[in-house]
Amino acid sequence: MNKFLKEFKERGYFYQCTSEDELSQLLDKEKIKGYIGFDCTAESLHVGSLLQIMCLRLMQKHGHRPIVLIGGGTTRIGDPSGKDKTRNYKRTFRKNN
Repeated sequence: MNKFLKEFKERGYFYQCTSEDELSQLLDKEKIKGYIGFDCTAESLHVGSLLQIMCLRLMQKHGHRPIVLIGGGTTRIGDPSGKDKTRNYKRTFRKNN
């Protein structure tokens, strides 16, 4: 089994996969890219965000390429719940007094 995939599983990041053997072989042959996009309209990051970042960091440790996008492009994709409007990313921030 590929070293990255083995550690990914040992850390509990892996639940199931189609063609796991083929994935392991691919990871032995090639360096892959992993992507996370964060919505810039969110109030903050959360535990789910941390888990995604930890997964990308593990990829990087094994020589793969993590890609993190924050901002307008990710926000403009729209709401995954099926709404047809993009998120409003023009927001006002209040000053801390």
